[in-house]
Amino acid sequence: MDKKAVIAALGALAQETRLDIFRLLVQAGGAGMPAGAIGESLGLASATLSFHLTQLRQAGLVTFRREGRSLIYAAEYAAMNGLVGFLTENCCGRDRGCGSGLGGLSREEGLRA
Repeated sequence: MDKKAVIAALGALAQETRLDIFRLLVQAGGAGMPAGAIGESLGLASATLSFHLTQLRQAGLVTFRREGRSLIYAAEYAAMNGLVGFLTENCCGRDRGCGSGLGGLSREEGLRA
């Protein structure tokens, strides 16, 4: 992940509503969620939700697909892993203890995304 993509992703996530949307989509898994269900879960008006989803899409953190009349949004796990990998590699340097709370994600996995 290059520096510009990292800045865009961090900027998108540095807003409470967008962070809530992204967390919800990550927890929803690869199947994603319909836009209406996201709005209902978070108590967001459709215009507000649309604005924030656009910001997350432009940052490369979410994708969407059309199923009939519904838009299904999903977290872009490769981008999320790339962001974590970039931060771990570029902010931790050679300190192997840094980033140890990543669970099963190795530093190298994040960098490949």
